[in-house]
Order: sequence, then structure tokens, then C-alpha cells
Amino acid sequence: MFETLTDKLGSVFSKITSRGVLSESDIDGAMREIRIALLEADVSLPVVKNFIAKVKEQALGEKVVRSIQPGQMVVKIVHDELVKLLGDESCALNLNAVSPVVILMVGLQGSGKTTTSAKIAGKLKKNKKVLMASLDIYRPAAQEQLEQLGKQIGVATLPIVKGQKPQEITKRALQDAKNGVYDVLILDTAGRLHIDAELMKEVKEIKEISNPSEVLLIADALIGQDACNVAKEFNEQIGITGLALTRIDGSSRAGAALSMKMVSGVPIKFWGTGEKLDEIEEFHADRIAGRILGQGDVVSLVEKAMEKVDKEETEKMAAKMMKGHFDLNDMLSQLRQMQKLGSMGSIISMIPGLSKFKNQIEQAGIGDNLIKKQEAIILSMTKKERTNPDIIKASRKKRIALGSGVEVHEVNKLLKSYEQMSTMMKQMGKFGGMSGLAQMMKRNPMNNMFGGFNKRF
Repeated sequence: MFETLTDKLGSVFSKITSRGVLSESDIDGAMREIRIALLEADVSLPVVKNFIAKVKEQALGEKVVRSIQPGQMVVKIVHDELVKLLGDESCALNLNAVSPVVILMVGLQGSGKTTTSAKIAGKLKKNKKVLMASLDIYRPAAQEQLEQLGKQIGVATLPIVKGQKPQEITKRALQDAKNGVYDVLILDTAGRLHIDAELMKEVKEIKEISNPSEVLLIADALIGQDACNVAKEFNEQIGITGLALTRIDGSSRAGAALSMKMVSGVPIKFWGTGEKLDEIEEFHADRIAGRILGQGDVVSLVEKAMEKVDKEETEKMAAKMMKGHFDLNDMLSQLRQMQKLGSMGSIISMIPGLSKFKNQIEQAGIGDNLIKKQEAIILSMTKKERTNPDIIKASRKKRIALGSGVEVHEVNKLLKSYEQMSTMMKQMGKFGGMSGLAQMMKRNPMNNMFGGFNKRF
């Protein structure tokens, strides 16, 4: 989502951080380029003006001008102002009300309310008993869609009763939630293609009946500057407590995320990072500011790894590594664990210093397609070949290549990568765990997984 903006801001900062002294004209030029970058990213003009004014005021201060590294000071100022712009308050949901806590989902049609309802329910069900109810009687099969999503994530949904109005469904949902001793009730309201009086009247009535702890506006990140108008209207007429952005993995230019919080005055609480039901993250302004400025987001990466990676499988792998054992079944397991963390692009953007190499990495063929291709190659092998790769000679390589739809040289590449990883594992066992890994990585960093990354860059 932030790729274009990150690239442009990176270009601006590389100019000013390379200079030992910054003049007022240097700072003016940098502010002008940052202004253009933000406008091209679809950030609304009032937000850009306010942001640039605050940054410039601090950047021209005596503390920056006389600093040993004035360029780095400007970068820090931009980072801090981005955090304030995105919202430095807590992004956590208010779940402290008397049960059932009601979360009301509102927004325009097509913004992703139903899917986001299921995603949030999926996150909450780990610690809460959740019930979902669809109030959308207008869109064909909308209620059935929420019912199916509930089955996929293992969350209960309110039984569908045809002919009931949204207000009646709300009352029934509240009663069922109380009777079933549910902790959280998520109400998925209907949307319209545009804001109209009928939509607002209905949502207001539902809000009065349900008395929600949270009213989340679900907004499509792809709608650009119009997102500000949507946020402003919903907040003024209904009163929202938070925002949830969807489709941030698309080709959006990030304007919605940078504008909506300031215009609406409420925090962004969630953003959907993909189409899968587990691809949603809590929104942390400081982490997002780090991603925008190409500084990575290690905290989110670690949290994602802790949540997605199979702990038991990882412990088994660690035990084998300590003994120096590693075969192609283990390599397949590692590839699948990586896929759970998300796309290669999203992982790279979270690692400090690597985001600037993202395009080169993709051009080098090191990405999601490579991982899928390597998985297909291993799956085309027999059990014996996976546990004893040394037996894979020319005739077997041809068969494996044919079975996985690749060329023989790509099978050779995978086996080469395996040999490097296997050597690393044996080294770890020999030197006693992580110290062995550290020594290997000093001699041959990044080569082990992808076979020659450093040589390319």
C-alpha cells in the first residue's frame, strides 16, 4: 500500500541525510518534494498543508540546523508527525462494557463490512465468546454470506429469519446474545452505494437499540480522497469510535490511511492485509510510520510469527537442527511456515533496510512464486528422495522437473539451496546451536535460503 510513497520519501531523505549541513533552502526543497509525494499518494490537501507546516516549523528550528546530523533530525521529525497524523492513541477495542459488548459495523456497500466482521470475530474468539448477526436484508445473500464465514472461522451467527427488518433483527440478536451468555455481539449493517438519508436513519435507529461500545466505520483504502468525505459524514451523523481499512494490499496510494484519522478525529483500529480471514492486523501508528519511511516493522513481524508459526513443529525442527539433521521434508516445512507469514513483499517491508531492495528482490525472482515453485518441486519427489536427496541424479531430476512443471536447472537450484541450508544446520549442531548459525551467517549471509541473494546486490 505504501510502496510508492515510501520510495519517494526515501529519495527525499537520501538527499538531505547525505549532507553535513542543511540550509533553509535545502529544507524548503525537501518540504516541497514531501508535499508533492503526499498529494500524489491521494492525501487530502488540508491534511498535507497542516502536516508540512508542522514539520517545517520544527525542521527550521535551531536544534536541527546546528545538529551534527541535521538530515537525520528531519527524518525523525517527519516520523514523529506521521505518528501523530495516523493517531498515537490506543488502537484496542473497548471490550470493558457489560456483556454482551456490541460492535456496530457501518460503511458503504462494497467496503468489506461482512468480511471484516468475520475477521474481527476470528481474532476475538481466542479469548471471547462471539456472536455475529447480519442486518443486511437488501443485498442478495448477504445474511447467508456472514453465516458461511461464521462456519469457516468457528463463530456462531444469528439464525436467519426472512422478512424481519434490521431493527427487529437487532433486538433478536441482543436477546440471543444475552441468553447464550456471549461476550461480544458483532452487528453487520447494510450499506449503500453512496451516503443517503435512508441509510443514516436506519443506522441511527440500530445504534439507539443496540447501544454499542464500538461503532467501526469500514472503509475501502482504494477510494482515495473520497474516504475523507465518507468518514466525516458518518462521524457527524452517527458518531463513530474507530476506523477499519480494507484492501490495503491493493494498489492504493495510502491517502485514505493518512487522511481519515485527522478528518474524523477517531483512531484507525484495524486494517485488512489480504483476502484471507486471518489477514487483519491491529493498527499501530508508530509501526506504520516506520514502514512508510522504510524503517521496517520488526515488532509486527515477530507478533505475526508468534501467532502463525506452529510452535510444536518449530520445536521439533530446533531439536533436529541441534543434532545437525536436515532433509527436504524439513525444507518444505520451512517454506510453508514462511507462507503463513504473508507475501514475501509484506515480510520484506517489515525488515529494516530491506524495503529499499524490494524491487531488485522481485526482479531477481526471489518472491512468492519462487517459494511456490520450490514447494511444487519437493512435492514431486518420492518420500525416499525427500529423506535422502543424495540419490537424486539426472534421470530423477528430469522426472521431478516434469512432475512440477519446471526446468531441470530449477530443480538443481533448489537442491543447491538445500545443500547450503543443510550445511548450515550441521554447522549449528557442531558449534552448539545459535553460535554456529551466527558464524555461518557471517561467512555466507542470506545465501542459505535463496542461493546467492548477496551476490546479486
